[in-house]
Amino acid sequence: MIQRDRYLNRLIHNMWNGEIKVITGIRRCGKSVLLFDLFYEYLLANGVSDDYIIRLELDQRKHYKFRDPIVLCEYVERIVKEHSDERFFLFVDEVQFTQTVKDKSNGDIEITIYDMLNELKAYKNLDVYVTGSNSRMLSKDIATEFRGRATQIHVYPLNFEEYYSFVGGDKRTALDEFMLYGGMPRIAGMTEERDKKEYLVHLYEELYIRDIVERNHLEREDLLNAILDYTASQIGSLTNPTNIANALSSMRREKVNSGLVSAYLEHAMDAFLISMARRYDIKGKTYFNYPSKYYYTDIGLRNARLNYRQYDPGHMMENMIYNELVLRGYSVDVGMVLERKKGEKIQREIDFVVNDGDRRIYIQSAYQMDSEQKERAETQSLKLTGDFFRKTMIRLDIPHNYYDDNGFFHCNLIDFLLGNVDLF
Repeated sequence: MIQRDRYLNRLIHNMWNGEIKVITGIRRCGKSVLLFDLFYEYLLANGVSDDYIIRLELDQRKHYKFRDPIVLCEYVERIVKEHSDERFFLFVDEVQFTQTVKDKSNGDIEITIYDMLNELKAYKNLDVYVTGSNSRMLSKDIATEFRGRATQIHVYPLNFEEYYSFVGGDKRTALDEFMLYGGMPRIAGMTEERDKKEYLVHLYEELYIRDIVERNHLEREDLLNAILDYTASQIGSLTNPTNIANALSSMRREKVNSGLVSAYLEHAMDAFLISMARRYDIKGKTYFNYPSKYYYTDIGLRNARLNYRQYDPGHMMENMIYNELVLRGYSVDVGMVLERKKGEKIQREIDFVVNDGDRRIYIQSAYQMDSEQKERAETQSLKLTGDFFRKTMIRLDIPHNYYDDNGFFHCNLIDFLLGNVDLF
């Protein structure tokens, strides 16, 4: 079993903190294993009896009845009340499957899972943990629905450090495989390329697409697929719903509404399938409403979406760097800085503006810089910032890390992904 110490330690740290622990993330990224296996085994190893761990998996038929939040609450209440001198743990998996019901005993008031979890939280002998795969159901509601009394732990697919700790071997070979097939946990244990490809295609088509369509009652599954195809082919490129709508209108020879594109992108982000990086004016210190960049939560899913036809390592590397930065808890934007040249204003891009509190670094992703012209093009925007924040070039074509004459730090991609260098 792959150890997910980053997340397990957060669960351990937040035990009995008086809040509901909300574990979010894309489906099949390892949330259930984290809670029902790794954390469960930790509790058993530290003297907690299995009898005091209540486990409800709402995507399992035997637990369908607990999709009714009142039934779930009453079941748990009976247990904790009967043994009020004992301490219990409650695990609820895939909480987005719960329904809103009417409480017939209380004037048909609508009851949600949030109401019931808040009620259960009041029991001093109960520590509550829930998982979910939809931000509309959980992440966006944590502050309000849980009344500010919830701890969110967002789980990502395996990053390269976790993946390599499991597969071992030559680092570059492992990176090439990771760049192609990504970090969905089950992939790490597969050896056949065909099995990996079939699994990722199945996940995408049978799980993510179906979930998004059914949960949001979408009428145009074909349009959703077209939008996801387009974003998959355009990772690392600035775009917006209007541009996407125009491109699809041209390709499909039908008028595509930009508002509908925007809504479908939101649904894909709510399912944690893609994420958006906003564009930031470094000198003006303001955000642009558009365009932005869209990245895939898992690069393997992106490649599967395109049926492995578009292997562009530069953009794929940029997507991986973005995912790693976000996973480490940094705030990540796409940077823009103006260059004044012969009376013209030219917008120059910095791949990532990375903030950690009051600390900042600039990062350029460069698959390779094999000429002076390419190096000048990659470093020009960094020279225009006019500040003294650290500037880093993450590259795959250098054997070791070094500082150049401009004071820019050139970092090997594998060292960065394995956490062998300090960014700040």
